[in-house]
Amino acid sequence: MDEYLTPFVEETTLYNQIVLGSLLPGKLWTPIPHFVQGWLRSYIAGTLLYLISGFLWCLYIYHVKRNVYIPKDAIPTRKAMYMQIYVAMKAMPWYCALPAISEYMVENGWTRCFSRISDVGWASYVWYTGLYLIFVEFGIYWMHRELHDIKPLYKYLHATHHIYNKQNTLSPFAGLAFHPLDGILQAVPHIIALFLVPTHFTTHIMLIFIEAIWTANIHDCIHGKLWPVMGAGYHTIHHTTYRHNYGHYTVWMDWMFGTLRDPLEDEAKNI
Repeated sequence: MDEYLTPFVEETTLYNQIVLGSLLPGKLWTPIPHFVQGWLRSYIAGTLLYLISGFLWCLYIYHVKRNVYIPKDAIPTRKAMYMQIYVAMKAMPWYCALPAISEYMVENGWTRCFSRISDVGWASYVWYTGLYLIFVEFGIYWMHRELHDIKPLYKYLHATHHIYNKQNTLSPFAGLAFHPLDGILQAVPHIIALFLVPTHFTTHIMLIFIEAIWTANIHDCIHGKLWPVMGAGYHTIHHTTYRHNYGHYTVWMDWMFGTLRDPLEDEAKNI
C-alpha cells in the first residue's frame, strides 16, 4: 500500500479498535473483513449516539425544563417517540452502509481526501472545508426539495418522515426516522463532495456523525433564533407546510431559491 493511502487505513483501523475493541468481547471482531468492521463500527456508534443523545435531549426539554421550551400540549406522546425510534432503528443498518462505502473509496484512493491538515496547510484546510460545506448545503437542499417535488419519491420514500407533521408529533428522535433510501439520498452530497473538493478525512467522518446530532436538533421544535442557522423553528414550519425551508444548516439556499419562511414573521402575524 502506498504512502498516500496508508494513513487512511490506519485511521479507520484505530476507530474500529476503539469501538469494536471496547464493546465486543476479546478479539472476536478481528477476523471480520475490514470493510465489514467499518460498517459494524458505524452501526454501533451511530445507534448509541442516536439513542443516548435522543434520550438525554428529551429528558431535558420534556422533563427537566418542562413547559419552559415546549408547552405541555405540544409534548409528543411516548407512543409517537417509540414509533420514531422503531423507524430509525430499521433504517440504521442501511444508513451505516454509506460511511463504510465512503471509507472504502477513500482507502482505495478514489477520492480527493487528504489525511493530515499539514498536507495542505491551515489556510487551505479552512478554504476546502468551507467549499465542502457549501456543496453539502446546496446538495442536501436540492435533494430534499426533489424528494417533495417528485411525487413518487415523496409517496414511497419521504412521506415516511412527514407523518410527523405537527409540533406535538415531532421530537429529537424524529431526526433519523426516515425510509432508509430517503436518509441515504439526503446524505449522498457528503460523499459526492469527496470527489470534487479536497477534504480532510477526519473532518469528513466527524461531519457525518454530527448529522445525527443536527437532525435531532432541528426536530425538537425549539427555535434558537440564531441567524443564519436553519434551526428547529424553520424546520417545524417545513413539517407543517411541506413547501418551505428545505435547507439543512443555514437559511441561505431557501433564501436564494425563494422557499424561505421565517418563524419570527409567522409569530408577528399571529400577534
